[in-house]
Amino acid sequence: MAQYGKLLQLSLQTTVSRLGFGCGGLSGMLNAPLSHEDGCSVIKEAFNVGITFFDTADIYGENHDNEIMVGKALKQLPRDQIQLATKFGIIVLEGFQFSIKGTPEYVRYCCESSLKRLDVDYIDLYYQHRVDTSVPIEETMRELKKLVEEGKIKYIGLSEASVDTIRRAHAVHPITALQMEYSLWTREIEDEIIPLCRELGIGIVAYSPLGHGFFGGKAVVESLPNESLIGMHPRFYGENLEKNKIIYNRLSNLATKHACTVPQLALAWLLHQGDDIIPIPGTTKVKNMKENIGSLALKLTQEDLKEICNTVPIDDVSGPREMASLSKYAWKFADTPSK
Repeated sequence: MAQYGKLLQLSLQTTVSRLGFGCGGLSGMLNAPLSHEDGCSVIKEAFNVGITFFDTADIYGENHDNEIMVGKALKQLPRDQIQLATKFGIIVLEGFQFSIKGTPEYVRYCCESSLKRLDVDYIDLYYQHRVDTSVPIEETMRELKKLVEEGKIKYIGLSEASVDTIRRAHAVHPITALQMEYSLWTREIEDEIIPLCRELGIGIVAYSPLGHGFFGGKAVVESLPNESLIGMHPRFYGENLEKNKIIYNRLSNLATKHACTVPQLALAWLLHQGDDIIPIPGTTKVKNMKENIGSLALKLTQEDLKEICNTVPIDDVSGPREMASLSKYAWKFADTPSK
């Protein structure tokens, strides 16, 4: 896979593989967690087929399992050819509830803890996973800037940040990347967020680019694993799921026309939205990963892209994009107090 995308940072520039790899699912959530041995094998195979951008977070897996697994995999790969991203700021509470923390002290604690678990000297891209709306973003950013100056992180990212928060954060230190949910059935960032990022030179990392696996056939052509939390997602149960299956079937017919699979068509659409948009699909199966990479070979015209959008009208998608416990931390509610 010799294609690359760019995450721009004003005077600095970092290049990543055109597709990244979301590592979180290797430690569970949407399926049963893999052993470290099996998870490392998937990561190594991703690198062997050209993926160099790997995304994890301190909350993925029980007891930070995913960072530990990713760290083990990195020991078996050339570190200087890897772009490693991890995230901080979400605290998991009882009953699938969360709190968000972005104080300077917590930023530093999380970064140093992640460095130890990953067993690396530096993190390439360090994100605030969700915005702490009780702390001025400038305070969080000043500590992140110090971590850059100390060489512990190379680039700073935000996730699910509002327009105002992005602008204010970027004024303290350039933001390299914004991680946002973006897929055929979640396109709300197109009106405000994408234009702002392009104005400021910020790359966009698209998480859940296959709609939490929906466009890979989850709950449509294959049943959900017993261990999967996705059955709690509002788009994946009851009447919402039945309505969304109609969308999947329409896209499946269009994929046949393009001689590709549904996930390949969904990813190709996303890749055609701009070189500054980097999807990070995750999977526990090497065959799925190789299928995802096939999306890079698909060439779509403007007419094709319009037809795909018309096949998945955003108003036809049934159900909120997030579970209730996370929806209050979405970007539209992520303004912070004045400094």
